Amino acid sequence: MLEDTSLREWDIIETEEHYKSRWISIRILYLTMFFSSVGFSIVIMSIWPYLQKIDQTADASFLGWVIASFSLGQMVASPVFGLWSNYRPRKEPLIVSIFISVMANCLYAYIHVPASHNKYYMLVARGLVGFGAGNVAVVRSYIAGATSLQERISSMANTSACQALGFILGPVFQTCFALIGEKGVTWDAIKLQINMYTAPVLLGAFLGVLNIILILTLLREHRVDDSGRQCKNVNFEEASTDEVQFPQGNIDQVAVLATNVLFFVVLFIFALFETIVTPLTMDMYAWTRKQAVLYDGIILAALGVEAILIFMGVKLLSKKIGERAILLGGLIVVWVGFFILLPWGNQFPKIQWEELHNNSIPNTTFGEIIITLWKSPREDHNEGPTGCPIEQAWCFYTPMIHLAQFLTAAMLIGVGYPSCNVTSYTLYSKVLGPKPQGVYMGWLTASGSAARILGPVFISQVYTSWGPRWAFSLVCGIVVLTIMLLGVVYRRLVPFSVRHGRIQE
Repeated sequence: MLEDTSLREWDIIETEEHYKSRWISIRILYLTMFFSSVGFSIVIMSIWPYLQKIDQTADASFLGWVIASFSLGQMVASPVFGLWSNYRPRKEPLIVSIFISVMANCLYAYIHVPASHNKYYMLVARGLVGFGAGNVAVVRSYIAGATSLQERISSMANTSACQALGFILGPVFQTCFALIGEKGVTWDAIKLQINMYTAPVLLGAFLGVLNIILILTLLREHRVDDSGRQCKNVNFEEASTDEVQFPQGNIDQVAVLATNVLFFVVLFIFALFETIVTPLTMDMYAWTRKQAVLYDGIILAALGVEAILIFMGVKLLSKKIGERAILLGGLIVVWVGFFILLPWGNQFPKIQWEELHNNSIPNTTFGEIIITLWKSPREDHNEGPTGCPIEQAWCFYTPMIHLAQFLTAAMLIGVGYPSCNVTSYTLYSKVLGPKPQGVYMGWLTASGSAARILGPVFISQVYTSWGPRWAFSLVCGIVVLTIMLLGVVYRRLVPFSVRHGRIQE
């Protein structure tokens, strides 16, 4: 329960009309996050199969760079859009960023056209989509400034729930588009192939256009203080921000830095898990490209449903135990999930038998090769060989991760990640206080983007070279260090107004 302990002259009573307009604008931003997450996730499970199809020179390590390019673009754009939103109407950076994403999706639909180097065109297209996704900083700063402390966790959870719903429907749409097949239909006049890989990005472009229309017609500028009272001169279109007065006090920079690190690790963990799902399942369970798109899409969609339930639960639980306790509990659950994911037993993954052209395989006898060949079913040659590639030497001595083991770990990570995600940036917004947060939110989003760059690169390199045992062991170690950091700064993660005695928690 929050009690106001002081009156500030820069506050005015919020009218009913202002209240309705404020919440309409916030809901428009919910849709912005939903459409953006659909546009991003609708191709995430098909990137690796499509990359293999259009460019035979691409390997699993390059996949990490393709996925990381999205986050690199977002990392560069987030502080820029955040700074922009502090001084201009927030419609401007939102519309520009969405337009860039629409154009990038159109580019993705044409990466099959060049005669060579197709994988680099995919790299550029995903990077531009990420640059457009820098509007997340604008959305978070808007919601932080347009909600009271009591409203904040609910609004942030709703924002994350809309993102999660987008991540659910994205793989679902991708699964539905898989019915079109790899060939699909071709519109020769404009050299456009509409197949299971390009149809999703075209839908993403359409949603982006719809998003721009909604922002232009319905979004208005609003700002309230930590107690929920309207601030003067909140509409950038009607008055200058120079006339707005904000409470004095220094922001706890240690808490700001620590929260950025915590958010980085949370996004790092999920990015590497999201990246490794398709290669891991194709290696462990000998799934074809089409099977991987279908089954992994279903798994991620299920995790999205789980995430929405967690977000709704966080809204209720935070009122009883607070965001800091939820963040700590979420990190512990994530650690348990990755610990379960460690390989064990004496059953090994199937090897890609079609790749066995000689007997120079490490730690494998001629008899073991014959047994492997005998037990390996004949795959559809159009799909290519299935199983664990012989280039990955660890395939011969690392036990496989059982499907039940993988699903259990995924379920736990699906509980811990959304809990940590929403509570970390909710705490961050409270630590910053009622001042304009565009730049700070830009840096937070940039730290998350850096995590999405390093996570895929880290996991693809370690997984390819050393296998899942080393990869997931290192992740467990990173989570332990993060829990220790949270313990050190636990008492400093308090709202700005509470820290300066304006509101009692």
